[in-house]
This record gives sequence, C-alpha cells and structure tokens, in this order.
Amino acid sequence: MIAFVVDSQSGVPPYLQLVQQVRQALRLGRLRVGDQLPTVKEVVARVAINPNTVLKAYRELERDQLVQGRPGQGTFVVQGLSGPGPDVFRELAHDLASWVQRARAAGLDDEGIQGLMDGAMRPADQAGVA
Repeated sequence: MIAFVVDSQSGVPPYLQLVQQVRQALRLGRLRVGDQLPTVKEVVARVAINPNTVLKAYRELERDQLVQGRPGQGTFVVQGLSGPGPDVFRELAHDLASWVQRARAAGLDDEGIQGLMDGAMRPADQAGVA
C-alpha cells in the first residue's frame, strides 16, 4: 500500500501531491491494478490533512479513470498508466542517481543540479533563454 507524504513547503497543493504520488507509484510498479489505496481516514491520520483534500485527490484520480471507489470497500486501482513499464523507470532512476552522484562529486550543489535538469528538460528552442 502507498504511504502518502505531503510537503507543505513545496508550493504544490496537497491534493495534487497525493495525485502525483499515486501516478508515480503506478509508473514505478509500486501500485498495480487491483491494489487498494489507503482509506481517507488512514491518510488523514498519517499525513494530518483535511479529509476533503484526500477526497478531492481521489475524485481526480477517478476522473482520470485510474481508481474506482467501491462503497463499503475502499478505493482501488483499476487502470495503469500508458507508456514505458516499471523496469524502464527503475533503470533510468538508477542511471539518474549515478549521474547525481557524479554531479555532487564534481562540486555541484542542489541548485546547480536542478539548473542542469531544468535546462535539459527545456525544449531546444528555449534552451538559450534564461
């Protein structure tokens, strides 16, 4: 089962953080079709957020047809995400972790690493724009 974490300093709304965490768990194979999400009560107790925030996240996941609420049973994953499988993500995550270690060894701090990542993810026509 997924264990949610909410970062109140991130600037991302808490409900969206929950949605993103479910999507990431699906990508990485940590959640699969048939798996149950924690109940609203469990999330509220663990993360100390408003129940309506959890409900909003679960409703968005239902709208995206990734999960389905079953009265009296809970909320279950009904569909995975399209795209590369979990093995591809694990391999790339390993490669990225190695790259981050090399960047740190070269003297880059988090801000420098983030700057390189942002630049690499920017479309080529915007790469020179600061």
